[in-house]
Amino acid sequence: MDASGSQQLLDDWDDISDSEFLNIPLEQQNIDPQLPLSNETDSKHSVDFDSPSVSTSSLYNHNEEAMGQETVKTRGLKRKSLHENSFSPMQRFLKQHLSVTLLCDQSWCEMKTVYSLLKPYLKRKDLQRTEVKIGKDIHLSRELEIQDVVPINILTREDAEAIKLLNMLHMIPRLESGERVREFPVFGLQEGVFVMGVIDELMYNQKGELVLHELKTRKHNSMPSSAQDKVNCFQVALYKLLFDGLVRGEVKKDHVLNQLKLRSTQVLGAGVQAHAKSIGVQVTTFEELVDALLITVSCSDLPCVDLLQLEYYHQGSSGPIGTRVAPYNEAQLRAELQHYLAYWTGQREPKGVDIEEAWKCRSCLYEQTCDWIKKGSQVSDQQAAHASSCS
Repeated sequence: MDASGSQQLLDDWDDISDSEFLNIPLEQQNIDPQLPLSNETDSKHSVDFDSPSVSTSSLYNHNEEAMGQETVKTRGLKRKSLHENSFSPMQRFLKQHLSVTLLCDQSWCEMKTVYSLLKPYLKRKDLQRTEVKIGKDIHLSRELEIQDVVPINILTREDAEAIKLLNMLHMIPRLESGERVREFPVFGLQEGVFVMGVIDELMYNQKGELVLHELKTRKHNSMPSSAQDKVNCFQVALYKLLFDGLVRGEVKKDHVLNQLKLRSTQVLGAGVQAHAKSIGVQVTTFEELVDALLITVSCSDLPCVDLLQLEYYHQGSSGPIGTRVAPYNEAQLRAELQHYLAYWTGQREPKGVDIEEAWKCRSCLYEQTCDWIKKGSQVSDQQAAHASSCS
């Protein structure tokens, strides 16, 4: 039995998992013309995993409040340079962690990610698009195929995080026994930054391989462009990196407590303790629960993920489009991740797309105000003027 909190006190572990949830209304189409945050508005707000889960209806309302507060706190930044050096972007945007979906969004266009945080009202508006809502409904229906929703009242941040950990504790033995599980949280410390995500589905195939399966719903009845495919492959590869770190015992208790600034001795709420007891977990404090989870996952029979699989599903016909096995190169992934995280820790300034991918700007919500585009236009004008003077 899984659970999901009746309210959420801070930003969730993941935002959106589908590419269309990304503020990417159109893909590359040279003739004609998803998310991350796939991605934190991110959101695959988890209903939470296998059988019963906890309802997240009130989480959205709370996140709207948090987003509104963030808008007030960052509004002054719009009048300053985007390249403010006094604080790192993690500090400026009040982030204690990053989601996989936000990093996927960054891999599409870093400037777009920055503007989505500076102007969250535009992102919220974009997330009201019909295709985004359809994608969420499809994900929810799949979750409910193998799980129920169990509402649990939460009072503290520790309660909210405890629910996710309890869902993991409930799913681990089910996965060990060969059952498939959905909405499995993963997390870990990467380059000094705590990264969180939620895997769509884990299951074993006929060869006995552990498969990480990610569902992508699409408005168009076709496989994605190479640019979007690259983002999706990065997403599942990052999920594997985090999952493998958990089963190898690389995640430590201090990573969870210190990076998220959680209180180790905080007594869990009555509803959370009751749910823990119902799935055979005897814990009183949040620290006890973290210990129980990390010991369980690292001592389990779970292997590292063997296969990364992307399934594309057409929204209009409710039918499959195709399945893609994603490659995994850990050295390349870590190098790419190091580059993205260097921005968040203040080691470099944000960067927009290269000229070869300028087509992405045509469908961007922030095209009219983007500093990167303005600088590119100025350079083009100067080059044109220079060429004219030399002719």
